[in-house]
Amino acid sequence: MRVIKEINLSPTIKGTLFSWNGKYIIKLEKGNLEQTYKISETDITGISDIDSLLSSLEFVLKAEKIFDVMDENVDSVY
Repeated sequence: MRVIKEINLSPTIKGTLFSWNGKYIIKLEKGNLEQTYKISETDITGISDIDSLLSSLEFVLKAEKIFDVMDENVDSVY
């Protein structure tokens, strides 16, 4: 797996873009939580498409909401 770049999506979310096995892998991290998205290289025209996705306010806000739900799930166990 090759790291293409690291991105700070927000003050609390770190993103890393990988290339591996014909796919781009986007890993988002917030504290001890992680989201992973896999996008086939054939589904997009290039990294600029991923840059557009990651710079989208809508994508960032949805990722934040998913992290909130994940955090609630973990908290409900303890």
